[in-house]
Amino acid sequence: MQIPTAVEALSALAHPSRLAVFRLLVRAGTDGMAAGDIAREVGALPNTLSTHLAILGNAGLVRSRREGRSVIYSADYDGMRDLLGFLVADCCAGRPEICGSLGDLASNAGCCS
Repeated sequence: MQIPTAVEALSALAHPSRLAVFRLLVRAGTDGMAAGDIAREVGALPNTLSTHLAILGNAGLVRSRREGRSVIYSADYDGMRDLLGFLVADCCAGRPEICGSLGDLASNAGCCS
């Protein structure tokens, strides 16, 4: 990942509503959620949510697909992994024991259990 791409992704997440939407979609898994359900869950107006989802999508953090009359959004796990990898690529000057295991961090946060 190049710095401009990382900056775009971090900028997209640097808004409370977009961060809430992204975290919700990460929890929703690969099935994703319909836009209306996301709006209800995070308390966003549909037009505002649409803007947030477009910003997250342009940053490579959210994907969408059409199912019938609904648009289903899901976290782009490849984009998330790329961003996280970029952030820790040069972790602690080549001394990974300082940073600890990112897998352990995810487990401790209740992820993937």
